[in-house]
Amino acid sequence: MADSNVFHLQVISPDRIFYEGDVTFLELNTTEGEIGILAGHIPLTSIVAPGILRITSQDEVKEAALHEGFIEILPDKVLILAESCEWPEEIDLNRAKEAQIRAERRLKSNDSNLNMARAELALHKALLRIEIGEHADK
Repeated sequence: MADSNVFHLQVISPDRIFYEGDVTFLELNTTEGEIGILAGHIPLTSIVAPGILRITSQDEVKEAALHEGFIEILPDKVLILAESCEWPEEIDLNRAKEAQIRAERRLKSNDSNLNMARAELALHKALLRIEIGEHADK
């Protein structure tokens, strides 16, 4: 890599290499908050939280739904091991909206056996898929 403003990104999910290429900027959510990464970033490992993954290369910005995982940041490369990652056109909006309804119903049920954290995470993931999936319709 001759360009010092570029670093290599690899995003791997259990079923595929989701993305691999040289990028200039990366944004995503971690359990500690949102992070932006440029070439030369200090080495860091963190837990990825569900959110929008923004990949900037040249003058293009791509967005994807990123669901949990781990990230390793080195000055010249970044590796994301993701539970799953989806491009907007891969998201079934009807299915995501049904998941949102189910999660909201569970949260309103006042069921004492309900795992609130799990239900809230399911709702968050459904809302994330809807947000990203609606970008494909534009």
